[in-house]
Amino acid sequence: MQRVFLTSESVTEGHPDKVADRISDAVLDALLAEDKQAHVACETFLTTGLVIVGGEISTKVYVDIDRVVRRVAKEVGYDKAAYGFNYRDCAVLSTIKEQSADIAAAVKTAKEARNGVAADLYDIIGAGDQGIMYGYACCGTDELMPLPIVLAHSLTKRLARLRKDVVLPYLRPDGKSQVTIEYERGRPIRASAILIAAQHDPDVAQTTLEEDMIEQVIRPVMENWIDEKTELLVNLSGRFVIGGPASDTGMTGRKIIVDTYGGYGSHGGGAFSGKDPTKVDRSGAYMARYVAKNIVAAGLAREVEVQLAYAIGRAAPLSLNIDSYGTGLVTDGALRSAVIKVFDLRPGAIIERFDLLRPIYEQFSCYGHFGRIDLDPPWEKTDRLEELRSALPRTDRVV
Repeated sequence: MQRVFLTSESVTEGHPDKVADRISDAVLDALLAEDKQAHVACETFLTTGLVIVGGEISTKVYVDIDRVVRRVAKEVGYDKAAYGFNYRDCAVLSTIKEQSADIAAAVKTAKEARNGVAADLYDIIGAGDQGIMYGYACCGTDELMPLPIVLAHSLTKRLARLRKDVVLPYLRPDGKSQVTIEYERGRPIRASAILIAAQHDPDVAQTTLEEDMIEQVIRPVMENWIDEKTELLVNLSGRFVIGGPASDTGMTGRKIIVDTYGGYGSHGGGAFSGKDPTKVDRSGAYMARYVAKNIVAAGLAREVEVQLAYAIGRAAPLSLNIDSYGTGLVTDGALRSAVIKVFDLRPGAIIERFDLLRPIYEQFSCYGHFGRIDLDPPWEKTDRLEELRSALPRTDRVV
C-alpha cells in the first residue's frame, strides 16, 4: 500500500516574523480606516530593541507608526524587559516614501482604459504588479484545507491561548508547531510526529514543560491522530528562554507557506501582509482560494489548484489554469471554462466582491489567511456552487 508522510508547520503570533507581519498589516488597517484609496506596501524589520518600518505609501491621512508598533508589540505579549524586546523601550524607525508615480498611474488607469476598450468600471483598475498567484482546496477537513496545516495552526493557537489566559504562566510569546501526517492511498490515518517549541521562563523544569505541552497542548488537539508510535517532540533544543526578536530578526513576508497551505499545492512567491488589495499578490491569491474552494465544495473535484497570472497595469488576468490532480468529475478544461463564466478575476471586481478596502487585515496576520472559518472572510464563502455547476458545458455537466 502506498504511504506518504506530509508535514506542515505553524508559528505563534510572538514569532518575530509574525510580529513583523502584524505590524505591517496594522499600518495598512490604520490607513484604510481613514483613506480607502491609500496605496500601501509596508514592510517591517525587527531585532533586539529595534523596529524599522519602511516601504511605499501614498495616502491623504497621517498614521502614527510609532504608536501602531508599540500597540502591536504589547498585544502580542512583549511587555517585559526580561524578554529582550518590549514595547516600552524599543526604538522605532520609519523610512516611508511615496509609491512610484509610474506604478500609481498604471494602477489608477489600466491598459484597457488607456487604450479606450474598457467595458466597465472594473476595466479601469490595473493590477499593482506582475506575478502568479495560487489557490488550493481539498476535501478532508471542514475548512477544505490540508489536514497538517489545520492541525499545526490549532496547536499554536492553543499554545498562545494557554499563555494569554495564564494557565501556563511560564510561557513566553514565541513558539512553533510542526505536524507530520501519514497518508495511506491519499487518506490520513495517523500522526507520525508532532513537534512543539515553546518559549519559556528560565526557572521552569524541562520535565514540567514537556508534560504540560503533551497533556495541555498536544493531546487536546491531536487526540484522534495519536497512537503508540507517534513521536511527541517538545523543545528539542533544550532551553528556549531567549526568543522572539531578541533571538532572531523578524521580517514581513517570510512565512508565506505558514500563511497559505502548509506546503501543499504551489505558491507564487508573493507575501500578503502590508499590501493593499490593488496588489494582486494579496487580492489575486484570495480570489484563487475562493475559486478553488467553491470547485471542491460543489463536488466537482476532491482537490484542486487554481493559478492566476497578472501583468502590471492590466485589469484582465494573463492566464488561468485549473489542475484537479486527476480528481475532477469533469475535465480541467471544463472547469476552467466554468470558472471564466462565473468569476470576475479583474482586481477591481475582486476588491468589490470581497469589500477589501476596509481595515480587516491585522487579524489574518497570524494562523493563516485561508481556512479561517473562525473569522468568516468573504474569500472563504462557498456561495457560487450552483452557478459553477450550471456553467459547465452540457456534455460535461455533473448530474
